[in-house]
Amino acid sequence: MSEAAEPVSVTILEKKYQFACTPDQRNDLVEAARQLDETMTAIKDGGRLMSLERIALQAALNFSAEVVRLQRNEHIREEKIDSKIRMLADKLDDALGD
Repeated sequence: MSEAAEPVSVTILEKKYQFACTPDQRNDLVEAARQLDETMTAIKDGGRLMSLERIALQAALNFSAEVVRLQRNEHIREEKIDSKIRMLADKLDDALGD
């Protein structure tokens, strides 16, 4: 049985927002909002006057670029692990074949 969604308040750029999530998602939502607030505040404090929409778009692009980088690194890591597993399997086959 799924847990009922509960309201969670977060503050982003000094404005309160309320979202609903399950209790097990609460900590992730609060942490995500904290990171978004930090990123948007840094962009806003960067000096140029920007609309809230532009600040949000820049933050979204920053986070998307980070996700792409992490996915690429994960793919490279998986390829290295797969290669090592194949190498070990070949060594095992050679050892058992003798």
